[in-house]
Amino acid sequence: MADPEEHPTDLPECPSLGGGGLLPAELRAWMLLLAATGAVEQRLRTVVKETLDVSHDEFLVLCLLAEQPEGGLRMTRVAELLGRPKTRLTYQIACLQHAGLVTRRSVCGDKRGIEVALTDKARRLLKEASAPLAATVTESLAHFMGPEQCAAMRGLVPDLTGDAHAE
Repeated sequence: MADPEEHPTDLPECPSLGGGGLLPAELRAWMLLLAATGAVEQRLRTVVKETLDVSHDEFLVLCLLAEQPEGGLRMTRVAELLGRPKTRLTYQIACLQHAGLVTRRSVCGDKRGIEVALTDKARRLLKEASAPLAATVTESLAHFMGPEQCAAMRGLVPDLTGDAHAE
């Protein structure tokens, strides 16, 4: 787990959903979501590097592929879902392939289509790392948000309220 001293305890106060400012409720909620996401990403980067030895962006690719029930995804679809340029994604996939975490193969009937899938090694590493990564997300949100705001966030993401990934 990351060293707590690397993460300041005096983070800026979370934007309020209570109102009183100039922004309408939708924009205040959006700002809360962005601030919470930023707090999680800041802490998660270190834990991802320590536990999986990949960059945060590579980790996002692995997570996206991990959610595929069978097989993989076309690289163009991965780029779309992550909002990444294809050239940047190609580099990330090459790094992941070199590390033995993904495979690439041509899509049958399409010369240009490439499908990417997790290897067994990646699945094992993700399974082993899931508890510390989930704890980092939970701790980051709790550190940044008040109880009401955490409850509202959990309401937006149903899997956070249950044991959908517990085995």
